[in-house]
Amino acid sequence: MKQIGSVAALLLSVAILLAGSGLQGTLLPLRGQLENFSTVDIGVLGSAYFLGFAAGCLLGPALVRPVGHIRAFTALVSIASTTALGHALLPDAIVWWGLRAVTGFCFAALYMIIESWLNERATNENRGAIFSIYTIINLTVLTAGQMMITLDTPASFVLFAFASILVSLAAVPVAMTTAPAPAPIASVHIRVRHLYRISPVGFVGGLIVGLANGSFWSLGPLYAQAIGLNTTGIAIFMSAVVLAGAIGQWPFGYVSDRRDRRLVIIFGGTGAMAAAIALALLPHDETLVVLGLAALFGCFAMPIYALSAAHMNDFVEPGGFVEAASGLLLVYAGGAVVGPMIASTLMRGIGPMGLFLFTAASHALLVCFAIYRMTRRARAPEQDRVKFVDSLRVAQVVAAVDPLADTVEAAPAQETSSDPAQPAKKPDLENAEQRQQHHDADESVTAVGGGHAAHVDAEQPGDEAERQEDSGDHRK
Repeated sequence: MKQIGSVAALLLSVAILLAGSGLQGTLLPLRGQLENFSTVDIGVLGSAYFLGFAAGCLLGPALVRPVGHIRAFTALVSIASTTALGHALLPDAIVWWGLRAVTGFCFAALYMIIESWLNERATNENRGAIFSIYTIINLTVLTAGQMMITLDTPASFVLFAFASILVSLAAVPVAMTTAPAPAPIASVHIRVRHLYRISPVGFVGGLIVGLANGSFWSLGPLYAQAIGLNTTGIAIFMSAVVLAGAIGQWPFGYVSDRRDRRLVIIFGGTGAMAAAIALALLPHDETLVVLGLAALFGCFAMPIYALSAAHMNDFVEPGGFVEAASGLLLVYAGGAVVGPMIASTLMRGIGPMGLFLFTAASHALLVCFAIYRMTRRARAPEQDRVKFVDSLRVAQVVAAVDPLADTVEAAPAQETSSDPAQPAKKPDLENAEQRQQHHDADESVTAVGGGHAAHVDAEQPGDEAERQEDSGDHRK
């Protein structure tokens, strides 16, 4: 408990920060509609957040290194708090896009700072406990923030003030902590084409989840309002998806550790597609039915990202976990930038059903692609598979990314077939226990994101070339 107490201030900052984030995510679409923003305007608002978030992954470390973690954290919190108030004071769509992009940038860098700190303070003995607490905080506090929308009407200034206050208060525990600041944040190289080659399903899964989930987070409150839910109903609708998604992680993960993960992705995608079609086409007269369908959607849709990350990790070479996790997040962010714009255009044309018809179509594409890939390559050998819980800790990560690194490509002949449809040629990997030892022994790199982080190893692309060894073709 003493070791966990040493990071209590950081965990408290996370809780306060996420409460403010959850409140803003639900409040802004509703207030935007009251300000007569078009559905597309609100969709672009969601895209702007994820665009800023991706920029924070790329540029955030450059802000942290010169001044240190505490000064950078307090500065970013001040900016994020100001933007929350700016939405209320400047109700213009274009201004909101800019403010939301700034918010995304700040939150990416803030998560990076906090989780690099947690990562360095955690030891082999308490790492599981720390990040379990961290995960619980993310799931419960985000829901609590969404429920705060019921404290007043979205038309008032009060909710914006609450959001700003929460974000501002997040700086206090960090500013007052006596825990030593962590080492400077390290950068990781990203090779996007390489990630697709080693795991096409994992890569496409991250992209599709960005399209579908990015659209839901941006436009879900509008859908709920359009079908007649009041403010409390909207908050419960969004929270049902979050909580059901959290519950769904564990059974999906348990099965995926024992079966071909692509089968579990197919099952999850099919369930999400069915729930989305029901939300789009069935009558919305019964609120309990709508909330039940929302929970089913969350239960099936939300675990797909972690499943995709776990599938990619099964094929990643030693030392490539940070690159895979960071690269997959950038792919997700790319989908989340595009998805809300497409979904909002459909909602403008055919009504609220357009949101879930778009998510259903997105999941259908993933299901079809995963089925196709199962005919092209067998599942990863058992000794190479990573436990789902380990992948969950590095899913949705924010890492310090070198924007020039994608120009550094390892020789394809040493790693994979030049044909993406061909199975990847992967090196002889250690078993899961040895991989975890690598995580604990090698260099610590920030891993942040929808609430999960892990101690993972960083390796430069040139280093892995020395470790490449062809292990043969896995084609069925």
